[in-house]
Amino acid sequence: MIKRFAVLATVVILSCLPASAQRYQDGLIDKIIALVGNDAIMLSDIEQEVQMMRVNGMATDRNTRCEILEQAMMGKLFLTQARLDSLVVQEAEVQSNLSQRFASVTTQLGGEKAMEEYFGHDRYELERIWRDAIEEQLLTQQMQQKVIGAVTKMTPRDVKNFADTTAVEEMPVIPDQYRLRQIVIYPDKDSAATLVKERLLEIRERIVNGEKFTSLARLYSEDPGSALRGGELGMANKTIYWPEFSDAATALKVDQVSPIVETPDGFHIIQMIEKEGDMFNARHILIKPKYTADDRNKAFARLDSIRTLIVVDSVLSFEQAAWAFSQDFKTRTNGGMMVDENTGSAVFEKDQLKPNDYIVLRDMKIGDVSEPFESVDNEGRGNTIYKIIKLEEIIPSHVATYDGDFDILTTVANNRNANKAIDEFINEKQKTTYIVIDPLFTGCNFSREGWIK
Repeated sequence: MIKRFAVLATVVILSCLPASAQRYQDGLIDKIIALVGNDAIMLSDIEQEVQMMRVNGMATDRNTRCEILEQAMMGKLFLTQARLDSLVVQEAEVQSNLSQRFASVTTQLGGEKAMEEYFGHDRYELERIWRDAIEEQLLTQQMQQKVIGAVTKMTPRDVKNFADTTAVEEMPVIPDQYRLRQIVIYPDKDSAATLVKERLLEIRERIVNGEKFTSLARLYSEDPGSALRGGELGMANKTIYWPEFSDAATALKVDQVSPIVETPDGFHIIQMIEKEGDMFNARHILIKPKYTADDRNKAFARLDSIRTLIVVDSVLSFEQAAWAFSQDFKTRTNGGMMVDENTGSAVFEKDQLKPNDYIVLRDMKIGDVSEPFESVDNEGRGNTIYKIIKLEEIIPSHVATYDGDFDILTTVANNRNANKAIDEFINEKQKTTYIVIDPLFTGCNFSREGWIK
């Protein structure tokens, strides 16, 4: 919600290593590089964070280390206040974050052994280090929420005052927005699934009879990421896969081939390569249901009939037809009104619409009902659907107003107030907190003044 706040909330993923734990270029031994109150920041803290960034594919340089140090010092200011205010974190939340971190890192690096080699610690030691860091992170986040809590609970009067006192050139500009209704028909999944299952059964039988899984995966799998590798997925934590996939894979013995497994991505057969705790490496062959021209024609004919009832015969309104015929239950109960699932808003900007939807929409006028067309669902997996849409309203691009854009203005005002509160807190604590930075980092071009005294 608040970019600066979000960055600050993630910086306390820093660890505390013993002074003899690590040596750096030119023989430099780990050392304290900053003191913030009673809390020390070690050189190894910075390097640990650099390592984590590299695991996630992020580029790093000397400036990165300066940025990490500054973020860490800001985090320590919040942490100190959190302790003074006796804030506490829940063990369940710490454990959940710790599990997610292990799952992510072991997946990125290719297993627990590779993780231990990369960080130079065994799993037990990493768990201790990361647990302490996560506890600090959660305390810091709580303190930040406490600081911004009072200033982000805006009443309508507060938002109105913000709109009245903010210069026009500082107000957000809202691009063209659209309000739409839809009626959706899904393709006949059963017939398409039957064909896929028959194909996978044939492939599985060939594997059982001696053909190589890897060769058949290269020929037939529709997962482009793994097909070129003979279907191999690489060592990864089971939590990154669909539960149906993970459950089927982990139930296999090494080299065993699964029955057909259905996930939201399609249908699979799986061969186990290696298991290690919650990690496994497997091969798979994925085939997705294909919808034929006949499936499309049947859906279009159905939608044509519905459109005729609305547009030609005027027997039903679009809303009534959506209630009666749409197969998308998320929108049918609202008369087909499309709603952004992330924000709950019933208006969409161009970039928020599916490409096929916008191609149809751009030539429509208010009140028009489209011809049937093919699109994809909102589940993030690109599943085929067929639909007609009605353009209810076009809201032209404009400067945000209190009456028309209350939610947007509330968010903008909250963000500004939150950033201001964060800045004021840090500025105050810099003045009253003992802060010392090692000469190794005094040449850093920090984003804010007040660190070097």
